[in-house]
This record gives sequence, C-alpha cells and structure tokens, in this order.
Amino acid sequence: MSVSSHVEELKRKHQTLSDKVEELQRSPGATDAEIAELKKQKLRIKEEISRLDVTAE
Repeated sequence: MSVSSHVEELKRKHQTLSDKVEELQRSPGATDAEIAELKKQKLRIKEEISRLDVTAE
C-alpha cells in the first residue's frame, strides 16, 4: 500500500470517528467515557496522518 493510499484510508477512518462522536454527543445514553475514547482514537489517527504527510514530502 502506498503512503498516499494509506493516508486516504486514515482520513476516511478519522471522518467515520468524527461522525460517531457527533452522533454520540446527540445521544442521551452516551457516556463521557465513550466519547472521550473516540476522540482519543481520532487524535491518534490525526497524528499518524500528520506524520505520514511529512514523511511523504
């Protein structure tokens, strides 16, 4: 898998997590812990994307 295709896949995962966070924030049954975990996952993916974008240049 090329770096650019890997970055694109990570961006899709990041967007999916963003959508889930928004959905949970609107859901009365969602816990802060669930939302925090998804946000941590988003941050890890964002950091990986940034690292790979710098490497690819």
